[in-house]
Amino acid sequence: MLKALFLGFAKVHILHHASQEPVYGLWIIEELERHGYRLSPGTVYPMLHSMEKSGYLKCRSEVVCGKVRKYYSITDRGREVLVEARARLRELVEEVL
Repeated sequence: MLKALFLGFAKVHILHHASQEPVYGLWIIEELERHGYRLSPGTVYPMLHSMEKSGYLKCRSEVVCGKVRKYYSITDRGREVLVEARARLRELVEEVL
């Protein structure tokens, strides 16, 4: 149960950061690790692809140092979900803590 909960938290983190500026996989892995999440590329990249496929993120590719890097930005649908997630998190924190 904790794994599923933490993966949900990670998705909220991704939406939050993607709403601030375009993000890419390795940066997300490092940022989540800074918050105590240890997620492998095998977890993060499929999560990003799933969030893109669901319409929460959009992706653009750019060549950086000779390698293709995919940058993810939040979509309008992703912003709606983020607003709802923040409201529910706020309510949960107030109740639980």
